[in-house]
Amino acid sequence: MAGIAKMILYTAGIVKPLLVKFMPLSLLRKIRGKMIERNFRRLQGDIRPYEAGHYVKGVNLIGNIRLEAGLGQSCRLIASALAHTGIPYDIYQYSPSGADNIGDHSWDDKISSKLQYDINLIHINPLELGTAYCQIDKHTWDYRYNIAFWLWELEDFPDEWTPYFACLDEIWAPSAFTCEAIKKKTSLPVKCMPYYLEAKVQEKRTRQDFGLPEDQFLFLMMYDSYSCAERKNPAAVMQAFRQAFDRTNEQTGLVIKMNHATKEEESYIHTMMEGYANIYLIREILDKNAVNNLIQCADVIVSLHRAEGFGLVLAEAMLLGTPVIATNWSANTEFMNEETACMVDYQFLTLDKELPPFHTGCRWADPNIHQAAAYMKKLYEDKEFYNDLSVRAKAHITKVLSMERAAGRMKARFEEIYRELEKNEENSNR
Repeated sequence: MAGIAKMILYTAGIVKPLLVKFMPLSLLRKIRGKMIERNFRRLQGDIRPYEAGHYVKGVNLIGNIRLEAGLGQSCRLIASALAHTGIPYDIYQYSPSGADNIGDHSWDDKISSKLQYDINLIHINPLELGTAYCQIDKHTWDYRYNIAFWLWELEDFPDEWTPYFACLDEIWAPSAFTCEAIKKKTSLPVKCMPYYLEAKVQEKRTRQDFGLPEDQFLFLMMYDSYSCAERKNPAAVMQAFRQAFDRTNEQTGLVIKMNHATKEEESYIHTMMEGYANIYLIREILDKNAVNNLIQCADVIVSLHRAEGFGLVLAEAMLLGTPVIATNWSANTEFMNEETACMVDYQFLTLDKELPPFHTGCRWADPNIHQAAAYMKKLYEDKEFYNDLSVRAKAHITKVLSMERAAGRMKARFEEIYRELEKNEENSNR
């Protein structure tokens, strides 16, 4: 039965790009979730607890570290901090069957299939964790201390993911916002482990490389339809741009970087921005170096998101010196404020329909489009304000998301875990 489950999940992954052309992504996720849930129940409760000495001390970082997207970058940042703790570790490359965009090879020298250490740091979000439990050998989870590293964007953690707690010993998240949401649903230890931030720019690219004009002040927004376009809220950015600049303005432009956009989404963009000749769509999947170059090529990053579990692109923009306009709610407020970014006010909006994995009745932010438009105009017109914001943001983010902080907190927690495990073993031997 497990073999059949693996075959089904593999086939579903391979044909996903084709299926999404004919079926809503939300429906596909629902069907897949039911498949995973049935197979996960067979594993639940069958994982053997930690046993001292069964494996050598150290960390197996399990995740899709080759992924050229936000989750892949998150995994690479965790690997960077882990490497600076001095604790032995390996990386197990995991990607769901049929996954694409796995071309980042910067950590290949640490990738191993041995899984030789006694702590698993599982960098797989709950949405994919059921798949992982079904696809990876069951013995991967036995006799180890299993830590999940999760990102989540709302105040309410989905009930359908709570069964995974039974297979874990602890949960980490990069923001206090996410930690508080998870703590409401579990008695497991939940620890905030902020990133060490890096945003390297190699193989320098210019605007010309991206097909962008050299003589316009460019605003950039980025989103991936697979990550729920409604949450990223590109419509609000387009509305704000239209309020700030009319069709006759030839000095500014809006760049829309989108992954996995459907024809319907592209049609909506063309309708929203009808009459504007200064809208630039970038559809291809870019590697991390190209994304960092694109952020530097832009004059301003705009994110009128409804919720963020961290906001990695915003932090990277601050580090690269590109000013940010962002919604003043959720996890991004932990590393930015009104001194370091243009923070947009909001009202809460209750979801009136299912947007898996986000459920009806949950709330998220509805950013103030008029204020966002005013910030766009100010950054374009006020060079002194622009430069001051850029300098303050870079200094602030370098301090708040430093390697010293990230690796230090991670190392301290691992040491604490080992002390707790040794104490538990002593108590059980009495």
